[in-house]
Amino acid sequence: MKIGIVVSEFNYDITQMMLERAKAHAEFLGAGVAEVMHVPGVYDMPLAVKRMLARKDIDGVVTLGAVVEGETGHDQLVIGQAARKLTDLSVEYDKPVGLGITGPKMSRLQAEDRIENAKAAVEAVVKMHKRLGKK
Repeated sequence: MKIGIVVSEFNYDITQMMLERAKAHAEFLGAGVAEVMHVPGVYDMPLAVKRMLARKDIDGVVTLGAVVEGETGHDQLVIGQAARKLTDLSVEYDKPVGLGITGPKMSRLQAEDRIENAKAAVEAVVKMHKRLGKK
């Protein structure tokens, strides 16, 4: 199985640690990483995910990001719209998309505590791929 990873550059210090955990866990599970694409933020992920899902050599995509709460409700808008579109793309392309985006309503300290959640997104993609009987 080959996966793609789309990772947000926003909160780079956190998301890069998430990326390292995701790549190591993919290797542990026997999944190869076909491509890693960095995007400016979580809101920008759907287009990159769509491009990856369209590729025949990618069986699923993992998304990684950390949406930290600010002074407005912007964090809720960003993750809500991104999650909705990522779900739509998964169904459209009949390939799993793992939601490794933490937040909303999360402090920076909580984001740091959730870095390991990246592994769960990889695991979800690998399990769904197998359970859907994909070759």
